Amino acid sequence: MSEFAIHIDSAFDSGNIEVRAIHGATATLAIRRDAHSDFFQWFHFRVSGAAGRELVLRITGLNAAAYPGGWEGYRACVSEDRDYWGRADTAWDPHTENGTLTITYSPESEICWFAYFAPYSMERHHDLIAQLAAEPGVIYRRLGQSLDGQPIDCLTMGDGPVQIWLQARQHPGESMAQWWMEGALDALTDPANPHGRLLREKATVHVVPNANPDGSRRGHLRTNAAGVNLNREWHDPRPDRSPEVLAIRNAMDETGVALCMDVHGDEAIPHVFIAGFEGIPGITQAQLASYHRYLAILDAQTPDFQTRAGYPIAPAGRGNLTMATNQIAERFGAVAMTLEMPFKDHNDLPCPDQGWSPERSAQLGRDCIAALAQWIMG
Repeated sequence: MSEFAIHIDSAFDSGNIEVRAIHGATATLAIRRDAHSDFFQWFHFRVSGAAGRELVLRITGLNAAAYPGGWEGYRACVSEDRDYWGRADTAWDPHTENGTLTITYSPESEICWFAYFAPYSMERHHDLIAQLAAEPGVIYRRLGQSLDGQPIDCLTMGDGPVQIWLQARQHPGESMAQWWMEGALDALTDPANPHGRLLREKATVHVVPNANPDGSRRGHLRTNAAGVNLNREWHDPRPDRSPEVLAIRNAMDETGVALCMDVHGDEAIPHVFIAGFEGIPGITQAQLASYHRYLAILDAQTPDFQTRAGYPIAPAGRGNLTMATNQIAERFGAVAMTLEMPFKDHNDLPCPDQGWSPERSAQLGRDCIAALAQWIMG
């Protein structure tokens, strides 16, 4: 069978790859840029006709990717059933064909899938929304619609006075953020989970599982259908370029915000960490102390979090108010934070088979809810 060429497809939800050449079981590939944008790094494609053969998949031109530093030490995600996602042998060479990532894998099945991280499809998103909207005590709201006409879905639960907002996937290629949401929503809606029960008693929790459905479906890394980075729109969202942010921020204006967690993934840093709002002009010591208290609680809650590695802290008064965390902290006097999970692995507790995974993302969501329950008790 080795004389036959493999087939590579990506014309599906969140698919992204360009085929430059195929010779037998070896392919030369490139990643398509986000529409109307220079961003690219997300890939997701299917290979067929490969059972029992060693695949050699070369993705080229990656020095021009959004975060070329993310390729060093990275291993591609692979699945033969689209349920369990492991990691394939992966080598990075910045000097060949403007940066080449070579993925080597020998599947048992005729079909296998490769992705930058385990995909979270829009169909799974709709299943999640449908399932949870039918749960007792959960209120569904359509906050608005995207440029492609997809709904901006929000689930609200609890009747306490503290307004908590959780949102994910402003950057659509960071699919670990929606796996996190599955875990968080499981904790919040499970009647046997004491942390979720406590939060629903003490707080009203608003959850936006996917803030960028267009980018998610189109296979973008970082932008919406207009090529706009939504996490740089929070100072002045407009209906013609960032209606997703406008819809969410308007809803926040109606309720107020005591705490917001904006969930993301980081390409380069092999750790789970949180970035705060230290640089906003209106910061208060009480606000900062409450933020650090949450970090300490989560650090004690799970070894899948740490506080040593992360982003540099912005100098006083220099916080970027176009970003959700800074704008929300400044606008509402809220405790706001950006949770980052790795595309690589959490090196404090590495997993050779899967690296950072959907399962660990979901478990971290549950752990973050448990930490929120402690936080809200003061």
